[in-house]
Amino acid sequence: MKKFVNDPKDYVSEMLEGLALANPDTLTYVPEYNLIMRADAPQDGKVSIVQGSGSGHEPAHVMSVGKGMLDAACPGDVFSAPPTDYVYETVKRVASPKGVLLLVNNYTGDRMAFEMAEELSQAEGVTVRTLFIDDDVAVQDSTYTVGRRGVAGNFFVMKAVGAAAERGADLDELYRIGEKVNAVTRTMGMALTACTPPAKSSPLFDLPDDSVEMGVGIHGEPGRKREKLQPADAMVGELVSAVVEDLPFVSGDSVALMVNGLGGTPIGELYLVYGRAHRQLTALGIEIKRSYVGEYCTSLDMAGASVTLVRLDDEITELLADPADIPIRVF
Repeated sequence: MKKFVNDPKDYVSEMLEGLALANPDTLTYVPEYNLIMRADAPQDGKVSIVQGSGSGHEPAHVMSVGKGMLDAACPGDVFSAPPTDYVYETVKRVASPKGVLLLVNNYTGDRMAFEMAEELSQAEGVTVRTLFIDDDVAVQDSTYTVGRRGVAGNFFVMKAVGAAAERGADLDELYRIGEKVNAVTRTMGMALTACTPPAKSSPLFDLPDDSVEMGVGIHGEPGRKREKLQPADAMVGELVSAVVEDLPFVSGDSVALMVNGLGGTPIGELYLVYGRAHRQLTALGIEIKRSYVGEYCTSLDMAGASVTLVRLDDEITELLADPADIPIRVF
């Protein structure tokens, strides 16, 4: 497997350095803690929003730092939760008088790191709340999680609370909004190939050429089942049905539809997936009000895609429409 890698142990730091160098006016990089933060953070008049998780899912979450979304992100190594001190030091640096909201994808290591950092920060008088994101419908539990996993739907939580924070909402209001968006967001993904971490010369798991993993996790965790490769319409139909049935979404709902690439799928294929999903939802009487196609939460170079639906109301729609200024234009 050919990659742009020097020493694998330096992969994350070199990636973060490049990100900061490309955005010198808006981002600050603190190498000791893998910290990417807004150059203008903290601000006295707004709650600071922090996300973490492991690296390897870019543009989540370090490329979502900027006005209208995150104030900081402190990733761990590839597919590894950030150490507690990374999160703790990040909270201290971005803490504002209005407090800090921590957004955490629901994985065991991330929960532990962020909950411990929250306790340490509160002991020093920082006002902090932690919100867990668990939009994945594929499995209830996995090796990495307690309950459902947080996957591409985290984008909508980040976007909504980020917009509300720019408007001056307080910490309790942001937590309410984040919980509300998470509660109406559902995702399911599938892998066509495995991914290869920088420190490995072979794929993370074995997936035969004629097979796909339906419901795969973004770290390569097993999904619902392994099945034979089928025409695109059949596979996309399975993803959409699983998402629709889970909430459930019903005729008359207005939704945001996201087709997210997992890192190794051409954009043309993602639009093909979107077209099939759009037709299926329309046939069910579900109206698509906002559309998102691209890479939002990847798994390194994994070929595959996920489908996310968000049930919209006036409040969520307005917050998703607010402008944001982040390194990657994904909406």
